[in-house]
Amino acid sequence: MCTNHLTQQAILCGHCDMLVALPALGTGEKACCPRCGNTLTTRWDEPRKRPTAYALAALFMLLLANLFPFVNMSVAGVNSEISLLSIPGVMFSEDYASLGSLFMILVQAVPALSLVAILLLVNRVRLSPVSKRRFAWLLFHLKSWGMAEIFLAGVLVSFVKLMAYGDIGIGLSFIPWCLFCVLQLRAVQCVDRRWLWNDIAPAPAIPLAFQPGKTGMKQGLRSCSCCTAILPQGVEKCPRCHSHGHVRRRHSLQWTMALLFTSVMLYFPANILPIMITDLLGSKLPSTIIAGVVLLWSEGSYPVALVIFIASIMVPTLKMIAIGWLCLDAKGFIQRDSERMHLVYEVVEFVGRWSMIDVFVIAVLSALVRMGSLMNIYPAMGALMFALVVILTMFAAMTFDPRLIWDRKPESSQEELS
Repeated sequence: MCTNHLTQQAILCGHCDMLVALPALGTGEKACCPRCGNTLTTRWDEPRKRPTAYALAALFMLLLANLFPFVNMSVAGVNSEISLLSIPGVMFSEDYASLGSLFMILVQAVPALSLVAILLLVNRVRLSPVSKRRFAWLLFHLKSWGMAEIFLAGVLVSFVKLMAYGDIGIGLSFIPWCLFCVLQLRAVQCVDRRWLWNDIAPAPAIPLAFQPGKTGMKQGLRSCSCCTAILPQGVEKCPRCHSHGHVRRRHSLQWTMALLFTSVMLYFPANILPIMITDLLGSKLPSTIIAGVVLLWSEGSYPVALVIFIASIMVPTLKMIAIGWLCLDAKGFIQRDSERMHLVYEVVEFVGRWSMIDVFVIAVLSALVRMGSLMNIYPAMGALMFALVVILTMFAAMTFDPRLIWDRKPESSQEELS
């Protein structure tokens, strides 16, 4: 028998499709899948007060960070100062509206929207059911695209690059921005997907008997990728969140491979074309990603050169190789154990967004280094190409269905007893 109460105590792992009976969790404890180790749900202390406090504090810091100067630079008596809002303005003025739009969306808009969604949902603000579903969908689908902390890392890297040219200082908004990065990450972390959706609406009852320890596909069940509800395989539209889904993501490998090939095609011009142009006393000096790493290394900035090399060259290359490897494994061309391939997937999913560091470094340099006839830095086409590579590989990782890794692995008796 299966009742609505029982569905509240079970969950289908979104990574390996194992049906897991949830234990009683204490405060601060989390439940992980016994098959793949994926975190299924977490019980937070004060699930309403904590994210509310973090979100309000983060939004206040975001406001302060946009009101005052962010960083400044002095070269041979010539001073330059920028605010956060002036950075996309420079991108637009230099006919790189795409980079300016990416900065505004990824660094400011997405984190702010996530915080607003948290405040509205965890405090049960009176909204229509449709609005609640949309805000919850936005919160959990867009949180991977918030890159405020990656921008902060890019700012620190740009400081090291600019120290060779002049004096660098921080403005009144720099500390609030640092606090905003920490607080908004904590606010999102303290909201558990399963808890929030159960608070919005109860999970639908399943008119089927199910057995923990077996995959959902073998029991005629599927998991809603949006709200984690357990549904019969034939139900394409979730009764709770109204999102559409299937037993496995439709055309997952085709979409992943198409995005992967496109990113590979863009990756070569992204490394060959200049990512920025330095105008020093009338001489224009183009710089590629590799040239920037070599310059930093030759100047003795070994840690920063290593960070740029790993984030901008090693990570994108290894990520594309790893995605292709995952697709071949899912098709059965590579016989590797599912546990190892799942670890590869988790690493790919986590590190890919950090490759945007170099793009944000260029944004800061282009906005700050405006010294008239003395020195100016402009973005170049390579920066846009590289940003597209990062975004496409992120989409490729998102369209890949990790459950395909486990479908060819037989369920052992030990897993059935878990």
